[in-house]
Amino acid sequence: MMGKRVGDPEDRAIQLRSALYIPGYKEDWIRKSPQYGSDALILDLEDSVPDREKLNARSLISKLVSDLGDEGLIILVRVNGFDSGLTEGDVRAVVKRGLYGIILPMVRGSREVIAVDKMISEAECEGNISIGSILLDPGLETAAGIRSAYEIAISSDRIAHMGVSCGKDGDLARDVGYRWTPIGAETLYLRSRVLLDSRAASIPFPMTGLWQDLKDIAGLEKFALQSRNLGYTGMHIIHPSHVSVVNRAFSPTREEIMEWQGLLEAIETARKAGNAAINYRGVMVDTAHETTAINMLSRAQAMGLVSE
Repeated sequence: MMGKRVGDPEDRAIQLRSALYIPGYKEDWIRKSPQYGSDALILDLEDSVPDREKLNARSLISKLVSDLGDEGLIILVRVNGFDSGLTEGDVRAVVKRGLYGIILPMVRGSREVIAVDKMISEAECEGNISIGSILLDPGLETAAGIRSAYEIAISSDRIAHMGVSCGKDGDLARDVGYRWTPIGAETLYLRSRVLLDSRAASIPFPMTGLWQDLKDIAGLEKFALQSRNLGYTGMHIIHPSHVSVVNRAFSPTREEIMEWQGLLEAIETARKAGNAAINYRGVMVDTAHETTAINMLSRAQAMGLVSE
């Protein structure tokens, strides 16, 4: 029997400031990972898992997903890409009650996303899970994927998080040919292009990554803040020591919250006086700024940073 279809991805998505990768074959690491404080955990079946451990990892994650979800944790699983021949088996094994989303790596075009969307639907049906409740995050790690970002973003209504990972010497670096630097000028266009396509497709919470230097915390903070300034709402991370830095970078500051609250009060006062635009702290603001302030305060409230 087909399950009930749920609504738009924005209705069931959560802003994730940080999503921490955990190798899917290391049960002790998975069990310890909630203590690190990331907004979500990504249990990995792909690059961090040796070939000889792929099936063991699949079996382990299949057993753990619902238990971790029942603990209130936000759980994503990165399955193996299409070239591996393992994708469908991974999806069918890990689509369980409590799973938040699937990350599909090395997406080159919308056909792959559509195919995995169908796999997830079939697994949801078999597991008596509401159809469409599990989200899908397409990993853009190739030039072709970035070139097709908008088409990919609109190919499934499961997509609520999407972005590009521009790490050092990884798949995308090899495919595009850029030489990575901590400043990130060589990847700025790629990150901006995917962000714009994501937003144009109404993706509510685009996420970026990765920062691979475990010791350069100052560089991580700069990259995370730059990503937030561009418009990303969160970031994938690979080490527990990065969690607090990334969470802080993607959280509004107390000063920002007070700015938005003050702006709303000022506009409400102006509206009562019959005005639509006002000078607020030396800046002309109007209803567009009011809408932005309302949206940002809503996100801050969801993070527990302001009361209703």
